[in-house]
Amino acid sequence: MTAYDAVLFDSDGVLVEPPARRTQLEAAAAAFRAVGVDDVDRTHLVDVVSGMTTARLEEICLAYDLDVAEFWDARERHDERSQFEAFRAGDRDRYEDVEAVGDLRRPRGVVSNNHHTTVAFKLEFFDLDPLFDTFYGREMTVESLSLKKPNTHYLDRALSDLDAESALYVGDSESDVVAANRAGLDSAFVRRRHTRDVDLSVTPTYEVDSLYDVADLVD
Repeated sequence: MTAYDAVLFDSDGVLVEPPARRTQLEAAAAAFRAVGVDDVDRTHLVDVVSGMTTARLEEICLAYDLDVAEFWDARERHDERSQFEAFRAGDRDRYEDVEAVGDLRRPRGVVSNNHHTTVAFKLEFFDLDPLFDTFYGREMTVESLSLKKPNTHYLDRALSDLDAESALYVGDSESDVVAANRAGLDSAFVRRRHTRDVDLSVTPTYEVDSLYDVADLVD
């Protein structure tokens, strides 16, 4: 057991169920239609929802003669709407073991690559606000793509808010582990159903099966 000043959590796949791939692709297709593109290459749809970078976004927009900022605004709005609808319809839920977060005797925060407004929605919708002292998602801008994990930008802001020098970051992706390493933090990789067989090229400090295990690591 390590004495941490704080514990930080990713959101999708850690606190709440991740979005369905089909829902993400449909939202991306709707965004293209909103800016006048009905026939979209499948590869472009996949790239829009998977690890998008500023450079790749510019390439895709060039292929359809689209304004980058206009298309990305449409993409973000449709993606956010699709997530809100999924939560309200009961298609996505919080994980039951989130209750373990409340037992942690440390300051707690959320750092996600999802939109800041979407993170705020989830915390309020599932009544998780009282569990966390700060939270960050990215702004709905092209510029935010360069700030998302594995960049440490939002992790650093959360650590500053919590006045923490040491922390454990709990995530479900390789970028979460890399971001933690770059920020000088320990990491816990959660082996949820969707990550059960994921092979990582980086080694997290811990691997856990649930958030109950996280409580055992820090308290």
